[in-house]
Amino acid sequence: MQSQTTLIAARLRAPRVAAIAGILFSILLITSFVLLRRSVPADPLEAGAWLRTRASTVALALNLVPFAGIAFLWFIGVLRDRLGEREDRFFAIVFLGSGLLFLAMLFFSAAVAGGIITAFAAAPDHVLGSATFTFARAITYEIMNIYANKMAGVFMIATSTLALRTGFIARWIAFVGYGLALLLLLSNRNMEGVMMVFPLWVLLVSLYILVGNLRGSS
Repeated sequence: MQSQTTLIAARLRAPRVAAIAGILFSILLITSFVLLRRSVPADPLEAGAWLRTRASTVALALNLVPFAGIAFLWFIGVLRDRLGEREDRFFAIVFLGSGLLFLAMLFFSAAVAGGIITAFAAAPDHVLGSATFTFARAITYEIMNIYANKMAGVFMIATSTLALRTGFIARWIAFVGYGLALLLLLSNRNMEGVMMVFPLWVLLVSLYILVGNLRGSS
């Protein structure tokens, strides 16, 4: 009887941990995106005047990214553990691979942006308007607005498909995931605010899992 009680408690805690990790990821990443959007112009070819006045704000936004990434890894790991033997191997691989690729691109873009700030602090007169700054700024913009968004869309499709097959979230959330994933896959580099779609959807999924878990435990 005691072992059965322990197993039930573990099953209740697993989705709760996933939900909390997803909520932390969403809040941290949305906060980071908002700070960056308010500090850095959307034009990837701008000369970098924001480095003189908003570098500290951008540095704060970039410092949130590693913690968001840790929470996202935890979210993926707990969800995979929750799915267990019910998961489809093909979509499970796509689910894991797209999530890790999104995270790698997010970290790489943040590292390049952090490198820009460090280089400016060391030699401000040589960074502004230089070819090196233009290249670093453009590659960060391209990775986040094109490639990372596409991987986020693939992650949403895989997660929504697994949700429909296993029922770990509501069907309507899965269909919302399909629609938003299509938006990400068809988006271009000039669509402002589209990066918010992914963390907002993860927040929706996490809140649904958390509320369902709390109801089940009560």
